[in-house]
Amino acid sequence: MTLALDFISPTPASAPDRVTLFVDVILPLPLPRLYTYRVPFELNDNVVIGGRVIVQFGAKKTLSCIVAAVHETPPANYQAKYILEFIDDAPVVTQPQLKLFRWMADYYLCTLGEVINAALPAALKLSSESRIQLHPGFAREDNEYPLTPQEGIIVDALGTVSDGKALTFTEVGDLLGIASFHKVIKSLMHKDVIFLFEHTADKYAPKVLKKVRLAHRYVSAGALEELFNVLGSKPKQLDALLHYLQRVPVVQNEHANHAGLEKAALTSSPRLSASAVNTLIKNGVLEQFDQIVSRFPMDDGTATQPNFDLTAAQLAARDEIMTHFGARDIALLHGVTGSGKTEIYIDLIQQALAGGGQVLYLLPEIALTAQIVTRLLRVFGARLGVYHSKFSDNERVEVWNGVLGGRFQVVVGVRSAVFLPFDNLALIIVDEEHESSYKQYDPAPRYNAREVALMMGSFQGAKVLLGSATPAVETYYQARQGRYGLVTLSKRFGEAGMPDVELVDTRKAREQKTMHNHFSAELLGEIERKLGAQEQVILFQNRRGYSPVVACDDCGWIPKCANCAVSLSYHKHSHELRCHYCGYHESMVVKCPACGSRAVKTVGFGTEKIEDDLKIMLPQANVQRMDLDTTRAKNSYQQIISDFEKQNTNVLVGTQMVTKGLDFANVSLVGIINADSIIHYPDFRAHERAYQMFVQVSGRAGRKGKKGKVLIQTADPTQVIFDKVMRNDYEEFYNYEITQRHEHGYPPFTRIIKMTVKHVEQGVGEKAAILLAQELVERLGAGAVLGPEAPYIFRIRNFFLQEITIKLERAHTVLRHAKEQIGAAMDVVRDQKEFKQARLVADVDPM
Repeated sequence: MTLALDFISPTPASAPDRVTLFVDVILPLPLPRLYTYRVPFELNDNVVIGGRVIVQFGAKKTLSCIVAAVHETPPANYQAKYILEFIDDAPVVTQPQLKLFRWMADYYLCTLGEVINAALPAALKLSSESRIQLHPGFAREDNEYPLTPQEGIIVDALGTVSDGKALTFTEVGDLLGIASFHKVIKSLMHKDVIFLFEHTADKYAPKVLKKVRLAHRYVSAGALEELFNVLGSKPKQLDALLHYLQRVPVVQNEHANHAGLEKAALTSSPRLSASAVNTLIKNGVLEQFDQIVSRFPMDDGTATQPNFDLTAAQLAARDEIMTHFGARDIALLHGVTGSGKTEIYIDLIQQALAGGGQVLYLLPEIALTAQIVTRLLRVFGARLGVYHSKFSDNERVEVWNGVLGGRFQVVVGVRSAVFLPFDNLALIIVDEEHESSYKQYDPAPRYNAREVALMMGSFQGAKVLLGSATPAVETYYQARQGRYGLVTLSKRFGEAGMPDVELVDTRKAREQKTMHNHFSAELLGEIERKLGAQEQVILFQNRRGYSPVVACDDCGWIPKCANCAVSLSYHKHSHELRCHYCGYHESMVVKCPACGSRAVKTVGFGTEKIEDDLKIMLPQANVQRMDLDTTRAKNSYQQIISDFEKQNTNVLVGTQMVTKGLDFANVSLVGIINADSIIHYPDFRAHERAYQMFVQVSGRAGRKGKKGKVLIQTADPTQVIFDKVMRNDYEEFYNYEITQRHEHGYPPFTRIIKMTVKHVEQGVGEKAAILLAQELVERLGAGAVLGPEAPYIFRIRNFFLQEITIKLERAHTVLRHAKEQIGAAMDVVRDQKEFKQARLVADVDPM
């Protein structure tokens, strides 16, 4: 469908006081600049910066975009098209957001359109292929708002709710036979007749409670008495009715009866008959109805203000943080695992809210929100919002609007929560600030939420508190230099002490033949002892799947991904081989396709094999696994954590997810199955990551008074890093690491930008990378440019990769100049006809 551009007749030029307005808009596309559109004269008063408008882009595409500026200057190089429709009469993107988004585009070498595309929930981004569907709560006969003829046509075309039909915007335009139909859609949305979604898979399914209530004709003492007489010979129905009346005082409070009772409260009761309840509904004694409720538990939560008192150490840390905030805007809380950082966060949030400000509480993993939200809900009730990637698009819009409208003063979220429309931030907390999960890798913007949070604080005058037991080296360096305040908690909360850490030499164990599959006798025996004492165990293995490699014993053949330069991992549950980079999968082979041998074996082990082996060796244990494969479903994190908290699970096997801030009272043993695979990695941050991971997962043990124990299995116990982990000596680790960084010119003493050239043809990609490197050397100097070279995994998703590393001095002027030169060098490559299909990716501050 092509939307006509002349559907609004321009006001005659002779009209008095006519002002022709133009708007610069941000399209959710990777475009290098903003586009200017003309505002129809009669809609001049509708223009709002930060609001959405519908425009035509190209020959046929229609898109919603954000108004970034309003002015009276027409574009110099093209004829401005008219805006087709105004969607909002108030901003959906605030001025502080626009300022932050511009900074992100500039700093992370991407376009403003890419930032907007990442920031806005899909339901706020409309296009000609957006879809509409009847709201599940809509019933035409009960709708309180009358429908216009055009609205009626759309509703008729959608049928009934049970039909589940959907229409694209293109189909709506064709159906109504008009170009300007967005007002009709907007009106239907306001009347709760329809909702929007981007893809069929995103169809909105609201949370619906099935409820029952007593029919109105029985809501009196006399009518009830007659009903009892009628049901006297039907004891099961009478029991169900009496149970309802015990829960709902219908005579004393007719409003309570109107609100009704969840049907499950009757049908799930073991002493009531579900069929009797259904018979009462069928005979008109009870009425069944659906009630749409919010998905957010905090909407129904009442703040109970739990009475917890900060310890003397926590009070001292809190006061020290406030003192630092008096002199600077950023502070680092360096507290050992289990030191009670969360209670300090809660106290600071309460103070920020008392001053009338908003608070953003960032966490690195969705898994953490399940525990933290439960604690914060008791304190902040309905003022608390949650935002993460497992939410459906419509849920994200609900939180977005809740922040915009002031409904949520506190938001707990993962990295994408930095995009929310805050305009009065008083405090930002970045918990576990060292975590690489805060870094977005693909697509653009490739931002780090920690750095964005620091800039948000700067733009909005908010204080920023970074918290970690193992701070990032760069963060601790800034604190030691006095740029950030530094507060230390060196002891655990209450009576809990730090766990004992022991090393198990797996090379020696194999020589002595005391290994059981991948478990040393020490680890297996300790697990059995803890289970016998009714205590829980966490086992960490930093690789998912059953086996990372499958190989033929006779000829050495190894199955490889069709799209990437990696071997396929075996997943036993689905009995298939999978690529962990692109998702390619195929059935597990029985016979080697190269030599025909049946000697196809699995090599190595992942979390799935650890779980499988434990269930065989310890059949009395209830073992559960937490990794990417078991947490794909929306509420799977919460379920796994809930089962472990309730001690329905004895042993939790997991990848990095189990290392990040989880708090379990009954865990007394942590086992690290294969420490060596984490240490030996070709990256300057490998030792830092290994130290953080070991210390963090060790910190899950012995948090509530029980003495914890950590067993680390390694084939090389002499590694220097283990000594620092065993003594929990962050200062010594930092001093060693910062010396290495200084000697070799790595952050925080330099800034790094990694350039990646991608192409489907290896030779063309290499030539493009060589040209880019030459251009960069010419502009930045040979000492600043390393490469190009193929990375260890040189092909992903059918693209061959070449990488160039750029090292720069820390000065902002140097960085600004370098980015201009990088952009110019990229333009030179893109202008070559041979390299038109090459993808050039810039990653600022790669992790």
